[in-house]
Amino acid sequence: MAVCLTKGQKVDLTKGNPGLTKLLIGLGWDVNKYDGGGEFDLDAAAFLCAENGKVRNDGDFVFYGNTKHASGSVEHTGDNRTGEGEGDDEAINVDLSLVPADITTISFTATIYDAETRRQNFGQVSNAYIRVVDQASGTELIRYDLGEDFSIETAIVVGSLYRNGAEWKFNAVGSGFQGGLHALCQNFGVNV
Repeated sequence: MAVCLTKGQKVDLTKGNPGLTKLLIGLGWDVNKYDGGGEFDLDAAAFLCAENGKVRNDGDFVFYGNTKHASGSVEHTGDNRTGEGEGDDEAINVDLSLVPADITTISFTATIYDAETRRQNFGQVSNAYIRVVDQASGTELIRYDLGEDFSIETAIVVGSLYRNGAEWKFNAVGSGFQGGLHALCQNFGVNV
């Protein structure tokens, strides 16, 4: 049974799961019925950050336009432009054994594509979540349901994996941003 987290909660990931290396990070959401008729396209991404909280270079930003990190440690499985259907809308695979030693945090985000033009924000999105799954067993280890009301935000840092000594932990972040992907990239040090 998965550990269900609330905003700001942190939990050990590898300490209680020895040998755990391959993870699936699943993100999902629903669009509310009153969305104004425009198409919604939410995008998941990962920022691999050094100790200073910034990417080392633009290659440390994994998203639909750069689906695989050079180390092979993080891979985006593809852009889902509709979000329809049950289960994860987008997923990112992580192999902890391949994460470069100077990467201390992997932050997982969701943004609304072209949100300003389409006049969309996360206040029009419901049932958003992130989950961490052990790829070997298919077991959901961690789940964080974003219950917050993001009325004006167009980007969210949903959660992050971070090193704690030799172990990895998960942090349910739930922090919203205005300015979409551009604002997130600036926050994490990606050149835009």
